[in-house]
Amino acid sequence: MVGGFARLGPHKVMVIGTQKGRETKENIMRNFGSAHPEGYRKALRLMKMADKFSLPIITLIDTAGAYPGIGAEERHIAEAIAVNLREMMLLNVPIIAVIIGEGGSGGALGIGVADRVLILENAYYSVISPEGCAAILWKDRAAAAKAAESLKITARDLLELNLADEVVPEPLGGAHNDPAVTAQTLKDILIRDLEELKKLPIRNC
Repeated sequence: MVGGFARLGPHKVMVIGTQKGRETKENIMRNFGSAHPEGYRKALRLMKMADKFSLPIITLIDTAGAYPGIGAEERHIAEAIAVNLREMMLLNVPIIAVIIGEGGSGGALGIGVADRVLILENAYYSVISPEGCAAILWKDRAAAAKAAESLKITARDLLELNLADEVVPEPLGGAHNDPAVTAQTLKDILIRDLEELKKLPIRNC
């Protein structure tokens, strides 16, 4: 989990995201983007700091899920994610969550509670991976394609179900074919959304 202060156009923001790496060695070092409990606690500290200084929060999500190891369970991964869900709902600053690749299970939700949810055109957001769902329901991981269709996890499905607010278009063939264009498109949408959200009154509970 990485994060810090940033400037997006005219806006000062806090950016938090999962980091996978670009090649196999980095993927392994970063647990393929699956954060430990400490990662979610770090994210919460940054979010509370952003709230203190009235800075909007942008989260970038690309994870198959939280780290599933025994050590993570011993250090209370479920509790760390649950606390984030509760605390993010209480923050007084705008939050925009962006699914830029995989949006898997509680690992994504741990930094995914937001006022606005964006998803890249070829990304997905799901309570469970298609392979995991197939293994549970059909007792066969080979049924992953069938599970994916049933789960309705694609960007267009999520938009139709009102689980995502907007689909961010990608260049032909996917964002990886032209990262600069994708980044500029996402930047423009984020700036627009930030300007809209900052005009809304804070409802005190």
